[in-house]
Amino acid sequence: MKKKSAFIVLALGLLMMFTTTQVYAIGTIATITVGKVPGPMVYDSGKGLIFVGNTNMPDETNSSTVSVISDSTHTVIATIPVGIFPGQIAYDSGKGLIFVSNKYSNTTSVISDSTLSVVATIPVGGWPLWVCYDSRVGEIYVCNIVSGTVSVISDTTLEVVATVTVGTTPMRLCDSGKGLIFVPNLDSDTVSVISDSNHTVVATIPVGSEPAWVGDYDSGKDEIFVTSIYSTSVSVISVSTLNVVATVPVGNFPMAGIYDSGKGEIFVPNRDDGTVSVISDSTHTVVATVPVGIWPDWGCYDPDKGLVFVGNANSTSVSVISDSTHEVVATVPVGDFPCTLVYDSGTGEIYVTNYGLTESTVSVISDTPSSSMMPSPTATPTAPTATPTSAFALSMPDVLAIAGVVIVIIVVVAAVVFLRKKKCKNGTVRR
Repeated sequence: MKKKSAFIVLALGLLMMFTTTQVYAIGTIATITVGKVPGPMVYDSGKGLIFVGNTNMPDETNSSTVSVISDSTHTVIATIPVGIFPGQIAYDSGKGLIFVSNKYSNTTSVISDSTLSVVATIPVGGWPLWVCYDSRVGEIYVCNIVSGTVSVISDTTLEVVATVTVGTTPMRLCDSGKGLIFVPNLDSDTVSVISDSNHTVVATIPVGSEPAWVGDYDSGKDEIFVTSIYSTSVSVISVSTLNVVATVPVGNFPMAGIYDSGKGEIFVPNRDDGTVSVISDSTHTVVATVPVGIWPDWGCYDPDKGLVFVGNANSTSVSVISDSTHEVVATVPVGDFPCTLVYDSGTGEIYVTNYGLTESTVSVISDTPSSSMMPSPTATPTAPTATPTSAFALSMPDVLAIAGVVIVIIVVVAAVVFLRKKKCKNGTVRR
């Protein structure tokens, strides 16, 4: 009897040790106060800074600001006046400059990351919104959604060197790194391809209905993934041939795809379905559909941990998806209407702008899980102004592994009991 009891105690102890090392916590480690209704954001890897555009909504008549956050202290170290309604922000790693499109000022503000001040204000087209940096030639491409043009800015002269006519309502564009810029035209159902050598449109590619977003460039397959809102599909464009090589059905109101370079997959949030479609860039098929929160919008990829972070706008949360299991391994509470997510490779943190009309915060999530059998409901802040919260989750593989251990223990204990009873019947057990 003592041997059986000792065995059971030992087995339970092993089970407790196993579960202790498998319970992970991924949560917010700081909540930083910035300007009113923060939206666009970019990570400056050269300085370890986060630049946050404060849209100042619903007041669209007064100038807005950009808050600069240090990723080492989680504090705002500068607040920089820009134009009205900063729409998007791009980081020029070659010059250490930040380009901010001011939607209602029809300008682009240029910020030095050394002086944290505006060094130029450049007139562009009507309603400039989406911007991208072309490192090959040192230029910034700005989509003017009302003008139907793209302004090309030299990062040397800080002047517009070309204005390229594209389709109607150009939206989220992307640099392929091959001397080609891909611009989706929302109301033309096409993608314009601009050469950075001569600043002309070299191809106009028909895609689905209302293409709004060009996702991250897939460098592994040399392809561009374009989501079309009302076609509920993703068009896959070959950069080498400038043709659509596949059309992949996804969910309702698909957002911009997030490229996972580690697995060769594209994660597409489907806003109206509350799901994320996972597309293999090898087969151009959906290999998984992952349920997340309400209104998943934007996201980012963490290559160090193999995680995809997706903001759920109407759930005030961020879903964390493992690219190994295609399952949600954590749901992290953040502020109202999480909008832009960026990955800070220097610290392994994800920054989330909370875009609600009463919001003025940025949430910071650590990608490093903590292990504890009894995790604390709150996390220790990294800065005096941080407001920590945490979210805990057990992934499905962990649950299955724990269940396996429990089954093994039950079988072993049952076997011990069976053998003991058998010995009792044979009169071989001493009392």
